[in-house]
Amino acid sequence: MKQRIAGAFIMGFITTGIISFTLISINVGYIEKFIEKWLKSWAMAYIIIIPVIFFIGLKVQQFVTYLFGGNNQQ
Repeated sequence: MKQRIAGAFIMGFITTGIISFTLISINVGYIEKFIEKWLKSWAMAYIIIIPVIFFIGLKVQQFVTYLFGGNNQQ
């Protein structure tokens, strides 16, 4: 369980940082307050994604297991 929690926080941190940076740079451009806008967007995205990872992530994993017949073979 500790690994799942740590993984969710780390994955959320990395993915929200990359996505928010990309979208702010595309939609707003590198303006004077770019870093400020990016960090604000990153923080908001991170706050949103952590509960999503915990609550929806388990259902997604169950669905993927169902799609692949319930066995853990690659």
